[in-house]
Amino acid sequence: VCVMRERTPLPRSVIERLPQLKLIASTGRRNAAIDTQAAADRGIAIAHTGYDGRSTVEMTWALILASVRHIADENANLRGGGWQRTLGDSLHGKTLAILGLGNIGSEVARIGLAFGMRAIAWSQNLTAEKAQACGAQLVSKEELFRTADVLTIHLVLSQRTQGLVGAPELRAMKPSARLINTSRGPIVDEAALIEALREHRIAGAALDVFEIEPLPPDHPFRSLDNVLATPHLGFVSRELYKTFYGDTVKNIMQWLAQL
Repeated sequence: VCVMRERTPLPRSVIERLPQLKLIASTGRRNAAIDTQAAADRGIAIAHTGYDGRSTVEMTWALILASVRHIADENANLRGGGWQRTLGDSLHGKTLAILGLGNIGSEVARIGLAFGMRAIAWSQNLTAEKAQACGAQLVSKEELFRTADVLTIHLVLSQRTQGLVGAPELRAMKPSARLINTSRGPIVDEAALIEALREHRIAGAALDVFEIEPLPPDHPFRSLDNVLATPHLGFVSRELYKTFYGDTVKNIMQWLAQL
């Protein structure tokens, strides 16, 4: 069975209904949607492909720029026969707050510096030396949210990070601040974010990931006027798909050769 990252869930209930299954060929370096213990119990091999996070870095900046300059709204206005209706914000001199300064977050920081932004960062294990090496300043979690003009999330979803951005963190943000999430939906308390957006306690959110995917048709993120939402496109690039499917074929061939 060949599965696309977390878009094809393989829980134990599904795995147990596939008695002939011997190999799961998954795209990406890891896949939280596969019950690896259930696969191990059945002796099912799991193979992963290569991955390149640069497409997610680029998507992050696409969302940041589109959000602060109201690109989607202005495009809709123009297509409807109108002209300029919104007032965008510049990034130069603003504070880019990065929650998670790993491979993706560090590249996001580097691009922020090119825009003339001040980069700050926090995560549980981040050191001042690592932050400085990325051109960012290590701050406390409280300061990260309190001073952010743009706050972008780049953490791996785990028990430690689930719900990490909740009502207290959102209340600490400026009314002019924007939250960007291209990581994983459950890192943010979705109900708390919806409330903050409805009450306009932050300027907006640009979201590529959600607690439930695909996003339900009646979900508030589809209708709130201060939300820019995309359908988990961070990894969806032609080049990365070539890596995914090319490596998938190689993995299958290598597995067959071992039989």
